[in-house]
Amino acid sequence: MPQVKIFSGSASQYLAEKVAAAYGTKLGDVTISRFSDGEIGVHFNESVRGAEVFIVQSTFPPTDNLMELMLLVDAAKRASAHKVIVVMPYYGYARQDRKDKPRVSIGSKVVANAIQSCGADRLMTCDLHAGQIQGFFDIPVDHLDGSAIFVPYLRSLNLGADLIFASPDVGGVVRTRAFAKNFGAEMVVCDKYRKRANEIASMQVIGDVEGMDVVLVDDMVDTAGTITKAAGLLIEKGAKSVRAIATHPILSGPAYERIENSVLEELVVSDTIPLKQESSKIKVLSFSDLFARAINNVVTHESISSLFI
Repeated sequence: MPQVKIFSGSASQYLAEKVAAAYGTKLGDVTISRFSDGEIGVHFNESVRGAEVFIVQSTFPPTDNLMELMLLVDAAKRASAHKVIVVMPYYGYARQDRKDKPRVSIGSKVVANAIQSCGADRLMTCDLHAGQIQGFFDIPVDHLDGSAIFVPYLRSLNLGADLIFASPDVGGVVRTRAFAKNFGAEMVVCDKYRKRANEIASMQVIGDVEGMDVVLVDDMVDTAGTITKAAGLLIEKGAKSVRAIATHPILSGPAYERIENSVLEELVVSDTIPLKQESSKIKVLSFSDLFARAINNVVTHESISSLFI
């Protein structure tokens, strides 16, 4: 069996160290340097010949993170790695998954092309904004389900018979229904209308939340406008409490302020993206064990879906 080596780009080192430890190895030694003009250079400080190389790097801004990842993949291939598997906890540009108006790019397809063009043999990621992004790839994609981490946490809260799940928009209904099915609970939908990106014009609740403990489910939180507005509306409609789950804490602009000032009991997120600041209302659960188990199953040719179904 080929030797397994786990490396990290600079953006995800904090998570890669935990993944490597959970897998039972040390993070590989790689140097990432910059020229005076900002150009990136990468160098593996140990042999990867014949090894199965896992490179952990999320592609949240800046775009340098994506370029760095591509250079790492290319360097590993040129150093005769047996296979190069990209572990991308957060897949950047995933929101740009279709042409929703004329003359726009499909950013998630551009990222897929870039990853494949530099020689990646496989992609491992988690809670894509749209599952069909997997179809942009001609290499195997392991799409991990964050519910494997979030469901046990919710069970530990013992919310009881008054538990109900809510999708903050129509696009998240499938994801939310999967959570509701896990608990044998009902779900409602917050239908929103946007005039432009990151700005909600109106929102309404489809379903009854009177006297219920509501859990909002989303794949990411950016400016937190949607999730905090939905929480406020659910309380107005008679909900007893509202908490939210979102895998990827992008949390840009006024997000932290909005969350602190919202009616949310808590926002539960993962460590696919590092928090920019601490917040009394934000709880972080680590995905390191999930990724480590997935890496093990890839290496031993076992089922990935068994980790979360």
